[in-house]
Amino acid sequence: MKRILVLLLLSMAVSACDSSATDNTSNNNTKPAQTATIPAASPATTPDSTTSRFKAGEKVKVKIDGKPAEATVVSVDDKANQAKVKLASGAEKTVPISDVSKP
Repeated sequence: MKRILVLLLLSMAVSACDSSATDNTSNNNTKPAQTATIPAASPATTPDSTTSRFKAGEKVKVKIDGKPAEATVVSVDDKANQAKVKLASGAEKTVPISDVSKP
């Protein structure tokens, strides 16, 4: 009986003195709030850089069947990552943004 009582008191004393367990939980509560804020700001930055690359009316070079061709941007769809361009021949094509470059 004495051994159980001694073990119980010893375990309570150790757990009461162990402050690292309570510090970690208070730090963990703070971290998710910071991480939730950061990802919300990053996606807003990525689409802006895509729209600023090409604008309607801008002269660009486009890869059509692997060959470069002169074209003018008609519109840009950032969500689909596509651009609608008008070729020098007068034909309009929808191409991936990765195939469009500035001259």
